[in-house]
Amino acid sequence: MKRSFSFVIPLILVLTASLGIAQESVNKKVVLITLDGVRWQELFSGADPLLVANTKYVSDTTDLKTRFWRDSPLERREVLFPFLWKEVSKMGQIHGNRNLGSQVDLTNKKWFSYPGYNEILSGKADDTRIDSNDKINNPNKTILEIANQDPRYKGKVAAFGSWDVFPYIVNEERSGVPVNAGFELATGNDLTSREKFLNELQPSIPSPWSTVRLDAFTHHYALEHMKKKHPELVYIAYGETDDFAHEGHYDAYLKSANTTDAFIKELWNFTQTDSFYKDNTVFIITTDHGRGTDPLKTWTGHGDKVKDAGGVWLIAFGNGIETIGEVSKNEQLYSNQIAASIAKILGLSKAYNNTQGKPLKLATE
Repeated sequence: MKRSFSFVIPLILVLTASLGIAQESVNKKVVLITLDGVRWQELFSGADPLLVANTKYVSDTTDLKTRFWRDSPLERREVLFPFLWKEVSKMGQIHGNRNLGSQVDLTNKKWFSYPGYNEILSGKADDTRIDSNDKINNPNKTILEIANQDPRYKGKVAAFGSWDVFPYIVNEERSGVPVNAGFELATGNDLTSREKFLNELQPSIPSPWSTVRLDAFTHHYALEHMKKKHPELVYIAYGETDDFAHEGHYDAYLKSANTTDAFIKELWNFTQTDSFYKDNTVFIITTDHGRGTDPLKTWTGHGDKVKDAGGVWLIAFGNGIETIGEVSKNEQLYSNQIAASIAKILGLSKAYNNTQGKPLKLATE
């Protein structure tokens, strides 16, 4: 009997541990991604015919046409965003094609970056206090901070951004959410060999901008952190597209958008091969603002003086997300609904407690 009892106890412990792991694996994780200033026009129609042929905005029209020009808008968008249109459209939902009646809009009236990111992350417009891109700590609590204050997610939230203002947007000091942004390096005593390499490489490759690093560093820092620390809520903010657009480099803007599509695919593929994330992770992708269209030159800018720069888009896919593809019905969604949606997915709706933006209906309920 003694031998039998000693065998049963370890068996019970093993079963208990197994059940604990199984329980953890069903908890949904969220990867929130933003592409700074990517127009809905390119997402849904691909390369703009008026811009592709315009030598003012394209340095090599032959190369750009070879890479991104196709006869139909559907072909053009697929060659520009192959992962989003060949794979995501078949397993999730894509909102914001205004030509089909699907509208996604900002509720803030500023239509530039800090107000847009605040709205996405906090679920509320704050045009009085968030009225510039200055490095001022966000007075609003973001969904990242709310999650990090919950015992279930404490220490399991992280943010990565190419723009050096993100530590202030997330209010890293108050929230306790670690933010690797701008030209920051990976820190800690347990750096992987890849993180050490990125730390050596980043200072030696100059960025075209003083406040925004190249997106490849943001991407790979985030991916390495996910592999090592397995955050349950991670925010990744790519930034190149907006800066290339401001400079009027349409070819670089398109190439960067295309590269980001590949980055998103790599992130998704990783989550589907990692036991922590596999089959229980939701991806939400959006942008902080739109850009101008008419007159053509306004594509380089945004803000409240630029017509239609408040029009954005939204993509969701992953565990529990209803597969409806490109939305072709009349609808009106807002960026301030994203934080509430993340709160609902993570079981934080009570703590979130914000009445401005209601959760999106992303799942079959």
